[in-house]
Amino acid sequence: MPNSRWNLSKLFIFIRPILPIAGVFFFICLLLVLNRYFSFYASFDQGIFNQVFWNNIHGRFFQSSLSSSLSTNVVHANEIPTVFYHRLGQHFTPALLLWAPIYALFPNAATLAVLLVTLITAGGLMLYVLARQYLEPRIAVAITGSYYAANAVIGPTLCNFHDISQLPLFIFTLLLAMEKRWWWLFWLMAGLIVIVREDAGVSLFGVGVYMVLSKRFPRTGLAVCIFSFGYMLLLTNLIMPLFSDDISKRFMLERFGQYVDADEASTLDVIWGIVSNPVRLVVELVTPFDRTIRYLLGQLLPFAFIPAIAPASWSIAGFPLLKLLLGKGESVLAITIRYALSVVPGLCYGAILWWAKHPKTFKPSFRRFWIFCITLSLIFSFTSNPNRTFYFAIPDSVKPWVYVSLPEQWNHVNKGIRPLLAQIPSDASVSATTYLVPHLSSRRQILRVPMLELRNDNREVVKMDYAIADLWQLQKYAPAFRGDRGLLKQLVAFVDTITNNQEYGIIDFKEGVILLKKDAVSNEKAVEEWVRFRQGVRS
Repeated sequence: MPNSRWNLSKLFIFIRPILPIAGVFFFICLLLVLNRYFSFYASFDQGIFNQVFWNNIHGRFFQSSLSSSLSTNVVHANEIPTVFYHRLGQHFTPALLLWAPIYALFPNAATLAVLLVTLITAGGLMLYVLARQYLEPRIAVAITGSYYAANAVIGPTLCNFHDISQLPLFIFTLLLAMEKRWWWLFWLMAGLIVIVREDAGVSLFGVGVYMVLSKRFPRTGLAVCIFSFGYMLLLTNLIMPLFSDDISKRFMLERFGQYVDADEASTLDVIWGIVSNPVRLVVELVTPFDRTIRYLLGQLLPFAFIPAIAPASWSIAGFPLLKLLLGKGESVLAITIRYALSVVPGLCYGAILWWAKHPKTFKPSFRRFWIFCITLSLIFSFTSNPNRTFYFAIPDSVKPWVYVSLPEQWNHVNKGIRPLLAQIPSDASVSATTYLVPHLSSRRQILRVPMLELRNDNREVVKMDYAIADLWQLQKYAPAFRGDRGLLKQLVAFVDTITNNQEYGIIDFKEGVILLKKDAVSNEKAVEEWVRFRQGVRS
């Protein structure tokens, strides 16, 4: 049984063994995500979260025109996006308000990149403190090092900001509070976990199941299960629909539409569809078989597969894992995407408890095997090139050859992108291509090209003042990627349309980046450059 006494004044000395590993993780990941952001590889979701934070500090809580452009009203009903759309109808994320004071001091999308790395690094430090309640420092360092080396941690760190980045810190703190019987902190963390996002209660439910099955805290565990499950049902069926119809008409169908035969579905409909057809449930759990096995192996690899034989891992991690296995879409079984991070805390805690019962297994031969597994996980994390973070080191395609070097990309940024962005006033409305959106998202009115219209605060439909598109990047990736090739052709036709009807004028064109302004007279030199570029695309 872990020692119940805790002296916060000794915290730094206590965590000192893990600080070198945590420091290396923090600084390398921070360097990579900042390079990804400032070299314009951060994408649309970074812009969504930045606009949400920007609106939050201006008193327009959780509003976003970018999120509105993805809403069911726009996607399915062809309505005009609005600036006053509340994102809480898509994802219920009140916990983001915890970090609003930090963002208010540094109101920039780059702040969110720093916050992302900081939160996930802090989660590892809390994991080490939790592990030390049971284990000697060497094993605790090994488990925490496995966390930092996991592809399911590195991938979701080297990406756009996301709400799930808060979960490891909150869950490890909750488990530590459980071990210490600090029930005030336990319930505080339980409350924070469920407001991370609408499905975060699945992870908390797993903790409750462990508390019951282990017979350590059965009454509290039952209360946790009732609280988390009841909260998720109440939230998704009664509260989120107050903001929009997205949860029933879009997100539940996109992830779990295979279980219902309707144009919309609530969480209750999906749950009934799952339990009423056990055959389909089993099929969904194991298919596609090869991807499912690879995903499980990828999650277990950095921990030397110990969580696979640790009952506590399956109790806690089993429920977020079940949610992923039952869903559909390419992203649910992608280990480098943010959803994979929700499985990691349960695997870590199960490993801690297993090692507490089998400390003698930590022999030199097994340590060598564990180091091999960690090394292999790091190699896979690099070669998977999560979110194109290593675009400058790994070609995106060999045949045909598609590769953008660091000097080439930064030259494009400095000579093409930044001079044109500087011409857009900070209070102007703008429509931009995906990788330009994050850098322009600290404003009330912004959309993604080719969208040009939205409904403003006066409930009037207006066109964007500016439109800007980075066609150079699409041109670089077009030879190997059909999506980029199709989008490039679409945007060329889009520019031709809005300039030929004189809605917009081309006021600048540099390095494959085009800037257009509403009701403006086109710059002759910019038009000549555009015509030459367009001919190259069509040839």
